[in-house]
Amino acid sequence: MAKKFDLLVFDWDGTLLDSTSGIVAAVQAACRDLGLSEPSYSHASQVIGLGLGDALRHSAPDLPEEKFDLMQARFRFHYLSRDNELKLFDGVFDLIAELHACGFMLAVATGKSRLGLNRALIHSGLGRYFPASRCADECFSKPHPQMLHELMEEFAVSPERVLMIGDTTYDLQMALNAGVNAVAVSYGAHSAETLDALHPLARLNSPDELTQWLRKHA
Repeated sequence: MAKKFDLLVFDWDGTLLDSTSGIVAAVQAACRDLGLSEPSYSHASQVIGLGLGDALRHSAPDLPEEKFDLMQARFRFHYLSRDNELKLFDGVFDLIAELHACGFMLAVATGKSRLGLNRALIHSGLGRYFPASRCADECFSKPHPQMLHELMEEFAVSPERVLMIGDTTYDLQMALNAGVNAVAVSYGAHSAETLDALHPLARLNSPDELTQWLRKHA
C-alpha cells in the first residue's frame, strides 16, 4: 500500500519516553526548594510539552522573576538526577525501527532543550533513526508552528504529507497551526477528553494501538 505520509514527526516526552511522572516530580521538587506551593500532579502534567520556561511559569505563577533562573536550575537538578532511569514506552523502539525500515522520514519536535534531547536520543538508542529534530530552546515553544515549518523545509515535504504524533494539546494545536495532520496518544500527559477536543485523525490509547494505526493508515 502506498504511503499516505512521508514525514512522521514525534513528540518526545509522554509519546516515546515514559517521562511524565519524572517531569512532574521535578517540577514539584523545584517548587518545594523555593518555598512555593507545590502544584498538583494534574496541574503540573498539563504544562508538559511547553518549553521549560513557559512550563515553569505556568506551574509556579507566583514565582518572582528574580528567582526564575534558580527555579530552572532546581528543576534541571531534580530531573537530570534521575533521567537515566526513564524508559521508552514498551514497543516504541521496535516501532521506530520498523518505520525507518519502511522508508518514512522521521523527526522529533519537543519541548526539551537541545542538550536534553541529545542526552535522551543517546540513552534510548533512537538517535540513529532521527536525522532531524527541533527543540524549544532553538524555536518558538509549542503550539507555535515554527518547529514543523522548519522540519518541512528541511525535508522538502508539503504539509499534507506530514503527520504529527503527540500526547498533548500543544502538539495537536501546533499541527493545526502548521496545517498538518496529527494523531494523539492518551498514555502520556494530557487526558483523552482534552485531546479529542482538537479532533485529531485518531486518538490511540497505547503504543500498540499507535503501531497498528500507523501500519494501516500511514
